[in-house]
Amino acid sequence: MMKKTHLLLLVSILVLLCGLLTACGKTEQVNLTMVNGDGNEQTVVQIKKGEIYGFIGKNGAGKTTLMRLVLGAAMPTGGSIERFGGEESENEARHRIGALLEYPCIYKNCTALENLRRFAILTGADTDELEDILDLVGLKGVGKKKAGQFSLGMKQRLAIGIALLGHPEFLVLDEPINGLDPAGIKEIRDVILVLNQKKGVTFLVSSHLLDELSKIVTTYGIIKDGVLIEQITAKELEGRCRHHLKLRVDNIPKAQALLECIADPKAIKVQDDCIYLFDLLDKSDKVNRLLVRHGIKVSELSVQTASLEEYFLERMGK
Repeated sequence: MMKKTHLLLLVSILVLLCGLLTACGKTEQVNLTMVNGDGNEQTVVQIKKGEIYGFIGKNGAGKTTLMRLVLGAAMPTGGSIERFGGEESENEARHRIGALLEYPCIYKNCTALENLRRFAILTGADTDELEDILDLVGLKGVGKKKAGQFSLGMKQRLAIGIALLGHPEFLVLDEPINGLDPAGIKEIRDVILVLNQKKGVTFLVSSHLLDELSKIVTTYGIIKDGVLIEQITAKELEGRCRHHLKLRVDNIPKAQALLECIADPKAIKVQDDCIYLFDLLDKSDKVNRLLVRHGIKVSELSVQTASLEEYFLERMGK
């Protein structure tokens, strides 16, 4: 169970969402103030209008809890929640946020259009925009096909369409591509990009498929045990995914011990039966000679660039 202190931290991270846009649309950037366990304040998040913000963390790190707090689906045990600069009531602010959390909730015996109409009536949204929403999410041509016959990717797109009712400025998507095949993943990715680039919708998206996330995200937030440990733009991350040597050998413990004699031990990572050396990039021949001289068979030695997944695992202390 998440510690109370961590939940307090999560509550404070809410300004990440609250502040995406001000009521008048004047603020381009919002600072997030987090209340630490010792009561001190610390600004940890800045998010800009129009961004696609990728939320990364292990299972149980607090991603979904944060999203539920933002939407008012869970109540904080302490701290305060302020949405859109606090210039509106909670109900008014909620109408400016759309969400897809977990599995899409739809009427399986209804068509896509009928689903939108039902949810529009329930939420008081304008029913004149339904065809336009179907077009945006790529479902205008499905006709009278029942939603229960949709692929998972189509159901996810329909759920995003439902979240778009009422013209929200900000969408929260929790694992929107989980369980989808490559075609379904691309469909969701295209919908997010269209909404962001053509409609100016700001997104907070969580996903464990980091390579896919990297294709759309403009800024990343990495969360660990309820604490946001790093915020980094996609451009900054590209620079930090350093070049490294990848080694595949027949005796990893012995090779690691030898490498620690000539390189910083912190620059050596062992993962998936390989050694990753973030040092001595210009001395790969020296590394190879050292290992061979001590009877170690080197089957692979190549210069590579760290992936988002590798960077994430390193930041999480793996």
